[in-house]
Amino acid sequence: MSVMKNRAVLRWLVPVTAGVAVIGGGAAVGTFAAGADPALPPRSAAQLLDDLRTSRLDGLSGTVVQRADLGLPPIAALAGRATGNELAGLVSGTHTLRVWYGGEDRQRIALVDTLGEQDVLRNGRDVWTWRSRENTASHRKLPADGKELPSAPATPADAAQQALAAIDPTTAVTVGRTATVAGRDAYELVLTPRDETSLVHQVRIALDAKEHVPLRFEVLADGQDEPAFEVAFTQVDFRTPDADQFRFNPPPGVTVTEESADARPGPAGGRMPGKADAERPDVRTVGTGWTTVVVAKLGGAAGLDGAAKAGGAKAGADAPDADMLARVLGDLPKVSGDWGRGRLLSGKLFSVLLTDDGRVVAGLVTPERLYQAAKG
Repeated sequence: MSVMKNRAVLRWLVPVTAGVAVIGGGAAVGTFAAGADPALPPRSAAQLLDDLRTSRLDGLSGTVVQRADLGLPPIAALAGRATGNELAGLVSGTHTLRVWYGGEDRQRIALVDTLGEQDVLRNGRDVWTWRSRENTASHRKLPADGKELPSAPATPADAAQQALAAIDPTTAVTVGRTATVAGRDAYELVLTPRDETSLVHQVRIALDAKEHVPLRFEVLADGQDEPAFEVAFTQVDFRTPDADQFRFNPPPGVTVTEESADARPGPAGGRMPGKADAERPDVRTVGTGWTTVVVAKLGGAAGLDGAAKAGGAKAGADAPDADMLARVLGDLPKVSGDWGRGRLLSGKLFSVLLTDDGRVVAGLVTPERLYQAAKG
């Protein structure tokens, strides 16, 4: 079974943005540090790509640390609370997850932070999401066709899948240095966008020298020496976990809600958009590869601040959080051009344009590229 051919395997391999007993709520950046570069037989970029595409994985468990330093205002955690999706908080700070993979139909991810533990488990067609803070759980049945559980990047393999999808003539693929990750020898693939309007300088993927599984994923922004985003194993075991790891045992007093098949949980317990959301006609893309820009219309909302308040009310969020989010958005710098007027959110790796007429224009690109897309 090919990792690249089977998205379920790649998506649930372990260390990106977003098992069950996570070790602590955070970790020092130093946990990613590697020792002396191991001496490994030479491998070309083509050989490493082939290793990745043809690798097999029967089982895996491990601890993953994800760190993001995107140069953003304190908006991520507020957005998570105002919309009821704590997964949004994974775009800032340091987070530790524990993951288990037991095959295409058995996966488990746990995130532990200062607010408690959040788990997502898949066992066959059953998918459970549990939050310790509220002691609530939700359950849904996957379709009979066995579609894989979607998730935001929770492991290096998740992130690698998305980055490798961008490999085309716009990307230079080279071999980096060897490394030691989670005590294992690894090769490094380096992806470099050729288009200078992309804010991504390089993507570095460390592949286990024996299992050919991504152990670490790093994204460097232009002009930066340290990764703006990185996710890596700090401990990994390639043995198949026991079947009990994928069974949900409700704790005493838990409130369980049955979800429809269209509701799709994210790895930190937040809701992911269903099929209807993905196919909405008010979302389009401009460009390809690393410089793809997404243009979305916030239906009925008067700008993003209105959407934040509306989302907070819909999710039952505390009013102070929704109001604070609206204030943070209101403090963003004002911009204007022949595309209209709005506000600009800039980070190390991406830019987001929030127009006064309710559009969101975003991409891993410079603001100038966003302005071009907004005119279309």
